[in-house]
Amino acid sequence: MITLVIISALIGFASTKPCDTEGSNTELLLSLNKNLLRSLESQEGLPNPSVHLALRLSNNHNLAKESEHLNRLKNELHNDIQSSLSNSQPVTGVLALYNLALKSSCYDLNTVSFTVNERSEALLTHLKNQMELEKEHIAFSHRPLTNYYQYSLGVLALCVSGIRGNNHVTNKLIKAAEHEQFKHGESESVDTYAMAGMALQCVKDSGSHMQNAAGLDTALSKIKQKLLASRRADGHIGNEFSTGLAVQALLAMGSEVAECAASMEAMRTAARSNAYHNPMAISQTLPALQQTSYMAVKSKECLTEDNTLVLEPLDPVVVSPNQVKVNVMVEVVTSSGAAALYSVHVPKGSSLLEALELLKEENVGFTFEKESSLWGPFLSVVNGEQARQSDRRYWHLSSNDTALTEGVGDFKIEAAQRITIRNTSY
Repeated sequence: MITLVIISALIGFASTKPCDTEGSNTELLLSLNKNLLRSLESQEGLPNPSVHLALRLSNNHNLAKESEHLNRLKNELHNDIQSSLSNSQPVTGVLALYNLALKSSCYDLNTVSFTVNERSEALLTHLKNQMELEKEHIAFSHRPLTNYYQYSLGVLALCVSGIRGNNHVTNKLIKAAEHEQFKHGESESVDTYAMAGMALQCVKDSGSHMQNAAGLDTALSKIKQKLLASRRADGHIGNEFSTGLAVQALLAMGSEVAECAASMEAMRTAARSNAYHNPMAISQTLPALQQTSYMAVKSKECLTEDNTLVLEPLDPVVVSPNQVKVNVMVEVVTSSGAAALYSVHVPKGSSLLEALELLKEENVGFTFEKESSLWGPFLSVVNGEQARQSDRRYWHLSSNDTALTEGVGDFKIEAAQRITIRNTSY
């Protein structure tokens, strides 16, 4: 699941836009950059193209480690995508991110291909084919095969790669923005509005969609309005984890919104409190804090890059033998509305995933299965009931009736609380 960005233009207006705030806090940016680089050493599962993209868009580099990660992407992730394509599984989002990651390293995309059913075709051809399948799905079901976030990523990846896409593909995204169809469940998705904004701005800048220029401008205006309307009093747009993409979009769209500075400061405050410990979260936040966006990939040249980023040894972690334990009530609500309640005591500071593992070990009838994603593990089956993307369902997590903004592997249990796991449609 993939609950799952024009550098020259940014340089041109960086000194005059309100988004260009003073005191960018070089030390904080360097710390985030190092944390993202360090995540390459401890990451589980497939290499993350979003992490690679952020490292390549950064001002500071460790070119050796980036090169090593690029090779992992070209092997491990490439093979996984090829397997999905062979099994006719939709891979629009990860294929688009893989495209962006390779281009951020100035890799020749024309040399990258996938062999499906003994037929070899270029990566960009496969991405165009995926977008056609998405478009056709919208035509008869009024929604993409995956979702509009992945659809936007596909439009953006083709655009920054200089591929003139099908105008009908872009029109579907324009119409979706105009009709406010970017939602996750009942809530509007700030992440999707942001990604769509970058995608459509790229299309506008390329001059390849002149036959519906008015509709394109209307959609971009609507997206800006939605992003600004989602700004909270503390400066975050949506929540802590959607602000990075939202600011990237505002930067890419050349917004003159005075509140952009407040959003930048909100991200710095969140970073100082270690809110962005998930590599995926850092990968979306770091470009925004460095006043760039995914659109910068379009003009990336990979020349005379800084190569001074070095990781210092980490201090060993000391675990206290007398950890305080807290009680967690876990409520599971199935698609039929049936509810079951469980209780488990866990060490304070445990992740929700660790709490669920402990509950499962107690053999009280609670079971679950998880799958991996770019954001980390997510619940796929609970008490034998699935919530699959193909069925447009997911397990909604809340703590004391407040929706969680972090996944099961990131949310920490610091006090007694009631966790609700609800099978939800979107």
